[in-house]
Amino acid sequence: MRYAFFLGCTIPARARNYEMSAVEVAKALGIELVYLGDFSCCGFPLKSYNTEVAGTVAARNIAIAEENSLDIVTLCSACYSMLNEERYRLKNDPQYLDRINQSLSHINKAVAGKSQIKHFTKILLEPENLQKISQGIKVDLKGLPVAIHYGCHYLKPSYVFDDFENPEEPRSIHLIIERIGANVVEYKGEKDCCGGAVLAFDENTAINLAKSKLINVKNAGAKAMVVVCPFCSVSYDDGQKTIEKKFEIEIGIPVLFLPQLVGLSLGIDPKALGMNLNTVKTKNLLEEVLGS
Repeated sequence: MRYAFFLGCTIPARARNYEMSAVEVAKALGIELVYLGDFSCCGFPLKSYNTEVAGTVAARNIAIAEENSLDIVTLCSACYSMLNEERYRLKNDPQYLDRINQSLSHINKAVAGKSQIKHFTKILLEPENLQKISQGIKVDLKGLPVAIHYGCHYLKPSYVFDDFENPEEPRSIHLIIERIGANVVEYKGEKDCCGGAVLAFDENTAINLAKSKLINVKNAGAKAMVVVCPFCSVSYDDGQKTIEKKFEIEIGIPVLFLPQLVGLSLGIDPKALGMNLNTVKTKNLLEEVLGS
């Protein structure tokens, strides 16, 4: 399968390890990720300013994918939510579609909402890819206790995702974690926000939200936390040192992107997965998993 690879803004700037690991896992599974040079921001940051301006930005990206006859795959949950919300509105509101296309006509583009928008995680969940993962496992994760953070935008608004799963009782990431031989650890506050949404204007609230979840994860006995959104990683991985210093506590929970853990199970070199770029060091975790 070929997909237009939509990175958004945060990944190139702050989460190259997410991109690196996804590319390596895609390669191992025979998935082609196509870089289209004209993609821009998904439009999400503009929603609070003007929803139609934000929608026009999103629609432009969808139009580019349609010009190339490709569906979009994204790693960022906010991009995933924003682009799907836009596609839903384009397909269900003819007057809105006309207004957006009138705006896009100024740059010689048009959109129909044909290209689907998929999260990389949900690509992994396709039966063919799950089977390839099972058949390709080279490293026994030995029941590694892992905590999952689904985040907000991966699951909501659920109606634009064709009700893929119950956002209050999600299981999709569980299925992948269990398939590769790790053990999912349940913990208090699993569905809580990472705090990233308020980080820019209320750092104290954001830090306290992240601290609460990280402590709950540690107390539950997890040896790693898995995320599928770059900004959740900013809160838990990049922000962990700040939290430890501010509150004079030690957490020490490695925060991995899902493709990093999947890639380890497939025997991919940790450096190729960007493990050396994680803020919280993964050395002890790698020694436990790889036995070296």
